Amino acid sequence: MQALARMFAIALKEVQQMLRDRLTFAMAVGVPIMQLVLFGYAINTDPKGLPTAVVSQDTSPMARSLVAALQTSGYFHVVESGIAESHGDELLQRGDIQFLIVVPDDFGTRVVRGERPAVLIAADATDPSAAGNAIAALSQLGQTALNRDLRGALASRAPQPPPFEVRIQRRYNPEGLSRYNIVPGLVGTILTMTMVMLTALAMTRERERGTMENLLATPVRPIEVMAGKILPYVVLGYVQLGVILGAAFALFNVPMVGSVALLLAMIGVFMLANLGVGFTFSTLAQNQLQALQLTFFFFLPSMLLSGFMFPFRGMPQWAQHLGEVLPLTHFLRIVRGVMLKGSGAAELLPELWPMLAFLAVAGGIALLRYRRTVD
Repeated sequence: MQALARMFAIALKEVQQMLRDRLTFAMAVGVPIMQLVLFGYAINTDPKGLPTAVVSQDTSPMARSLVAALQTSGYFHVVESGIAESHGDELLQRGDIQFLIVVPDDFGTRVVRGERPAVLIAADATDPSAAGNAIAALSQLGQTALNRDLRGALASRAPQPPPFEVRIQRRYNPEGLSRYNIVPGLVGTILTMTMVMLTALAMTRERERGTMENLLATPVRPIEVMAGKILPYVVLGYVQLGVILGAAFALFNVPMVGSVALLLAMIGVFMLANLGVGFTFSTLAQNQLQALQLTFFFFLPSMLLSGFMFPFRGMPQWAQHLGEVLPLTHFLRIVRGVMLKGSGAAELLPELWPMLAFLAVAGGIALLRYRRTVD
């Protein structure tokens, strides 16, 4: 009985200590709830309603039936129609659309003549999982799209072979290799984890070892402390980048179509944004354990909502809005755009300014919370 009493006394002490550590208790409750919500509502491996542009000047009923059949499948949502093919290529290059449909201007006439015109469907295959099911659905398009039109005198066009040909182009990743998507994405995920964690631990380590008092006794200003703590990890981040890219080229043959200098500049902004988050966490955490918990709390939604593990366009709108706040979401588009598409600075500008805004907010919060005393 005395042993049980001592055991329960220790257990009571541990409960009291756990309740005093509010951050740890909040993480123990908040992380399972966040995982449940994200995996239950936000994750979808079969994205539908993918943005699609149609290039066609044919106003025949058959051309309209073809476009209607695409939208009826649920995988295609036409956001642009009647545009020039060059403009459609630009939209696909920028990532504004997932598919570009090019229908010949004399599509209806050629179907009636039995010439089997070719319909070009260009897909942004930088993320094969996002377009895979939609491309698979196209296999039935030729069999069903014109069933209502090929009747009466045109019934002879309905049997095999299909009345038109579907030609699919997987642009930027013709073979649909998943490593072309995963390996560039690993650059962002690894840097997110290490930059946030190492910076958060750097300041809390000073506090735990008692060296924070010496730092505060110096005339150094908060912005100087922040810059001094961040700069070494920027160098470390570029070392990690060299290792990852070296492995990507040597082991996985991932192409580098765009400018390496542009990619390095964009990665610098991305690392600074994550380092700002880490510095902010260091002002919230009282010890290194709390710093690690906050890092995990930031890293989990970054992995799930950025489009790295699951297709971004497959998530509901509220999850996409949350994902747009995260630097990793924009960086993944940048690194895939540079390495696979050869995108330039003009195409990447819409993804750069959200990271700069995130950096400004995270850095501002860190500076406001930086305390010149240890109390």
